[in-house]
Parts: sequence; C-alpha cells; structure tokens
Amino acid sequence: MIFRLKHNQLFLILFAVIFVLAPMIVFGRIGVGVGLGKIQIDEPLQAGGIYNLPSLPVINTGDEPGQYGTSVGYLKGAPQLRPAQEWFQFEPQSFYLEPGKVQLVKITLTLPTKIQPGDYFAYLKGHPASKSSNGQTSIGVAAATKIYFTVIPSNIFQGIYYRFVSLYVKYHPWDTIVIVIILSAVIIYFIGKFIRKRFQFNITKK
Repeated sequence: MIFRLKHNQLFLILFAVIFVLAPMIVFGRIGVGVGLGKIQIDEPLQAGGIYNLPSLPVINTGDEPGQYGTSVGYLKGAPQLRPAQEWFQFEPQSFYLEPGKVQLVKITLTLPTKIQPGDYFAYLKGHPASKSSNGQTSIGVAAATKIYFTVIPSNIFQGIYYRFVSLYVKYHPWDTIVIVIILSAVIIYFIGKFIRKRFQFNITKK
C-alpha cells in the first residue's frame, strides 16, 4: 500500500512537469504548408519544351522563423513515370520565412529533347531546411502539391525543334535584338570591305 502511494505521487509530479513544459514545446513548433492542392497540365507536352508552371505558395505555418526550400518527391509504387528532379527549376531555391509569411516560388519545367512518352507524376514539396554538422541539408516535415502531365511521342529532331521554339519564346524580343545586331555588324563589315576595294584614300602629310 505504501509503495502504491509513492508510485502515484511520482506519477502526479511527472504529469505536472509535462503539463508545465507542454506549452513551451508547442510554442517552438516548426511547420510548413503549400497553397496548391495539385498542378494538372491537361495539354500534352512536347519533348524539348520549356514550360512555366503555376507558382507554388510556400507558407510558414509554425511559430518560428527559418530557412525553407523546395524539392521534388515521388510516390513509391505509383503507376505513372517519374520526372527527373533536374527537369524542375525553382526560383528561389532557398528562402527565409517569418511565421505566417508566404513565399511564391516560380517553377520551370524543362523536358529533355529525348524523353520517354507517357503519363508523369511527382510531388513538388516545400519544407523547412536546416544544416547539419557535416554541412548537409536535412529535411524533416514537408508539405507537397501533386503534379500530373503527359508527354506525347516524338523523335530527337522534333525535340530539338521544340527546344529552339521554347528558347525563342522565352527570350523574345532579346533574341531578335541580338540577331539584328549580328546581321547589322555583318552588313557593315561587308560594306566597309566593298568601299575599301573600290576607293583608295591617300593620306599625305603636309
């Protein structure tokens, strides 16, 4: 009977300590959320194409500020093909968020000129990022949005063509300006060469 009384007292003390410390533990919560449920591209994509996807809102749902990042994840056993991580470019890749703040991350999908056609699926994840003692980035809790897209069959020449078209659209009108400058320089060079052949200028010193 005495042993039971002491045991119960110890349990009550332990419960009181946990009750006191629990608010402190909860206050230090780290959290993350994303503002998109899924990205589904209904239009079939072309090999070699460069596509701007909807921006991904990453939210600090925790109580502490911290460094956040984005990455690509996969579902084990999914029937769809897996898009490679290097196909996605996130801007910014890493960013700092205060509690309750949101960062819009721009996403660009660049498909290889040679790619297996079919249905693709992956997760686009937002997560807190912290550096470990060895300098590597560790990822704990994460939130993700699903992305679905389909790549139609094509050959390598079609892939190169669509890559060229995508680059033209992406950098227009700067690409046109560069072409005009190059053509102007070539024209000026040949005109100057023609004039030097036709006319001779004698410079005399008086």
